[in-house]
Amino acid sequence: MDVVEILPRLHLLRFPVGQAYLWSDDDGLTLVDAGPLGAGTPIAAAIRSLGRDPAELRRIVLTHFHEDHMGGAGELAGPYGAEVLAHRLDAPVVRGEAPAVPPVYQDWERPLHAAALAQLPQGEPVRPPRLTELSGTDVLDFGGGAHVVPAPGHTDGSISLHLPRHGVLFTGDAVAASPVDGSVVLGVFNTDRDRAVASFRRLAALDTDVACFGHGAPVTERAGETLRRSADGYRTPA
Repeated sequence: MDVVEILPRLHLLRFPVGQAYLWSDDDGLTLVDAGPLGAGTPIAAAIRSLGRDPAELRRIVLTHFHEDHMGGAGELAGPYGAEVLAHRLDAPVVRGEAPAVPPVYQDWERPLHAAALAQLPQGEPVRPPRLTELSGTDVLDFGGGAHVVPAPGHTDGSISLHLPRHGVLFTGDAVAASPVDGSVVLGVFNTDRDRAVASFRRLAALDTDVACFGHGAPVTERAGETLRRSADGYRTPA
């Protein structure tokens, strides 16, 4: 796992498939997404490498239920007592009470998904001992106030997090950066592409300097302009 500083308070934790983000406040840490199965141990080690204690981890916010985002949540929440949060529509899947709704693939996405699955660890994730359900109006107590922004389309309960005080946006898989050229694109493997496009355009309208994606390199300057240029190229759902 690679650890990359984005801002003094923000680090990217990059896995072979997907990535998570660690936000550091003086009074505690917040993890946005939790990597795949087995990610708990390297995330704890990364926290220590930054001079912090994993016991300072206050919360783990899941942008959606996919295995490359929630796999390490229970592994960290159990020993360190962190609160795990997910949107109420995705929460039953995170808890293991409901099956995951599969994506509606475009033909070109199928080989990409197969390649990603081949790199993910196999097995059942450790379920969080408790889970806080989010809606679309929550403001979380980190980063000067983190606004939960519904971003359905990738999954029904996909969310993004906006930190207006710092101009930071965590998009989850609603938006991505292309591994080929770094361009900002609509996220792939969506359950409802029209809703995903609408969510992309909604996120692009936010006042954002830094955009952190579930896949691909973040945009670290004037991110809102970059997102708007990209979103304008997608068909607006009727």
